Amino acid sequence: MHIPDGFLSPQTYLPAWGLAGVAWAWAGRGLARRLDETLVPRLAMLTALAYALGLVMLPLPGGTSGHALGVAVLALIFGVRLAFLAYSGVLLLQALLFGAGGITALGVNALALGLVGALVAVAVRRLFAVAGDTVAVALAAFISLQVSALLVALLLGIQPTIARREDGTPLFFPLGPEITVPAVLLPHLLIGIGEAALTVFVWRHARRKGWVSA
Repeated sequence: MHIPDGFLSPQTYLPAWGLAGVAWAWAGRGLARRLDETLVPRLAMLTALAYALGLVMLPLPGGTSGHALGVAVLALIFGVRLAFLAYSGVLLLQALLFGAGGITALGVNALALGLVGALVAVAVRRLFAVAGDTVAVALAAFISLQVSALLVALLLGIQPTIARREDGTPLFFPLGPEITVPAVLLPHLLIGIGEAALTVFVWRHARRKGWVSA
């Protein structure tokens, strides 16, 4: 669900870059103390998994795409801050190397997919902890993906309202939320089932190995 360059107005992506900068600074605080010879290879391995998942893209109507994220498993194992930083790196590399997503849209993508996705995953797991790890982790991954997808759909859908010519012609993304929300959300309901299953599998492996720190 990467948003590419040219689909977002400056009124959207410039404030997002500012917010993302603050979020990156917050996430990076104390990072050096956390990274050690055991954490780095684990984080690198699961970040590579998220990177690979993001490259398996299903084209969706309106210029975006659908795919699993891998943010939830990063957040549940390493915490929100590391997950956000790691996924921001994933987005940057995908934009630079493959044109998946955009540089102007990087702040929006990082916040919607990385930060919000990580926060929702951790919150949902805690909320449903009484149901057991399997249910809680599966719901965390599924709901995290849906919330991120909804946010992306809404951000795209408001573009015709906030950036248009005097005659009403949209300057950037032309479709409203009545189109973007179902076009983005419906495929991600199916994608979310797969992501939930994968997240549970990786989570169980990480727990057996003693990797879980969040």
